Amino acid sequence: MDCCTTGKNDGAGGGPRDAETYDFVVIGGGSAGFAAALRARESDWKVALVNRGTIGGTCVNIGCVPSKALIRAAEAIHAAGSHSFDGISASARLVDFRAVMAQKDALVGGLREAKYADLVAGDPGIVRIDGDARFVSPSEVDVNGRRIHASHFLVATGARPSLPDIPGLADSGYLTSTSALELKALPSSMIVLGGGYVGLELAQMFARFGTSVTILQRSGHLLSDEDADLGEALQGFLADEGAEVHTAVDVRSVERSADGVTVATVVGGRERQFTAEALLCATGRRANTEGLNLEAAGAAVDARGLLMVDDSLCAAPGIHGAGDVIGNPAFVYTAAYEGQLAASNAINGVATTRDYSALPWVVFTDPQIAGVGLGERQAAAAGIEVDVARLDLTNVPRALAARDTRGYVKLLRRAGTDELVGARIVAPEGGEQIAVAALAIRHGIGVRAIARGFTAYLTQAEALKLAAQAFDKDVSKLSCCAA
Repeated sequence: MDCCTTGKNDGAGGGPRDAETYDFVVIGGGSAGFAAALRARESDWKVALVNRGTIGGTCVNIGCVPSKALIRAAEAIHAAGSHSFDGISASARLVDFRAVMAQKDALVGGLREAKYADLVAGDPGIVRIDGDARFVSPSEVDVNGRRIHASHFLVATGARPSLPDIPGLADSGYLTSTSALELKALPSSMIVLGGGYVGLELAQMFARFGTSVTILQRSGHLLSDEDADLGEALQGFLADEGAEVHTAVDVRSVERSADGVTVATVVGGRERQFTAEALLCATGRRANTEGLNLEAAGAAVDARGLLMVDDSLCAAPGIHGAGDVIGNPAFVYTAAYEGQLAASNAINGVATTRDYSALPWVVFTDPQIAGVGLGERQAAAAGIEVDVARLDLTNVPRALAARDTRGYVKLLRRAGTDELVGARIVAPEGGEQIAVAALAIRHGIGVRAIARGFTAYLTQAEALKLAAQAFDKDVSKLSCCAA
């Protein structure tokens, strides 16, 4: 399949007479779409940005920005009353949930204008068109009766929360990750279906605001795609804060009554019912491809609506895809990377493939869970033998001084070599530390170089150096700053 055989249009006369003609049409006004549009403008391509709904996409409006702002707010409450320092008494409480949400909304609105709407308004080479796009041919879309012609299209329409097929769930008045971030009143209790990134972040956030939270996870441990030790560690930390966590749960039905929402389950071979005021469903997402008429463009979707693309992000000749609409990894930074890559491929007439060999990821719980490269489970599945070094934070001076030794660092090197192939971090602000491991994997920096490098003292980043030393030494017997 070749998406890149056609190039820039030569003037406005390149398309049908009744159609507006552009070099590049971007369908979707989120991170992937904007990254592609800005990259195309660097090559002086004329761009049409077609967007349905609020400009900015998931991240700024209903995802990363609002959720992390609220997570920090909840963390402020928790940290005030949960420290381990002698001689200090402190506490905090939620006094105005609406004020917290209003501050979050102000941040979202400001970033949406500055980072999205204003960028389009300030570039005459990008024409914003609000409406629903529908392909009528591989080189033309209809947007509310307006015909748009181009040589290249990017489909970057994102995804939305999807529901599992559970009797009664659709009629239960459930919350999604979107509606949960728009609540005007704090629920007294909440059941969270799903033990992945989104469910866990929001579960801890609501618990710290004061909601009684129960997490129901279908798999045998939280973060089921990862090594079991990560999910088991996090489960313990959540339980310490009062959250109730159940794994290996078979959800049979959901029912709304005057008492709230009741979820009927089987846990460990026993029937159990859980009841709460609110139910948050965080079990998956579905691509936004309905109504695009992609078959007219020669493109195909799978059972979840995901646009099918190859590794160069090609869906059909002249048709590219990027972001959540093409599936995992579903991060804002991968969406932006894919948007830029798709645009570059179209501009340069090449088929450069995406590379996620050193892709970092973070679960914004507290402590955070972060990773890059292979975990133990993934290495085994790939037939790669690894040596593993694990360093508990009780060995990290910064963690000792901060009176917070929750977590550990785990490094994986290819057996018999110096090659770092993966890292996993469970730690407060672990997401800040994972970048070092990601750069090491990307640029072939070996374990010995990490172990011998300079690291500021006292910092959490020193944990990576100590973990690298732990392959060959008992770090508990080293003096401070010992190399």
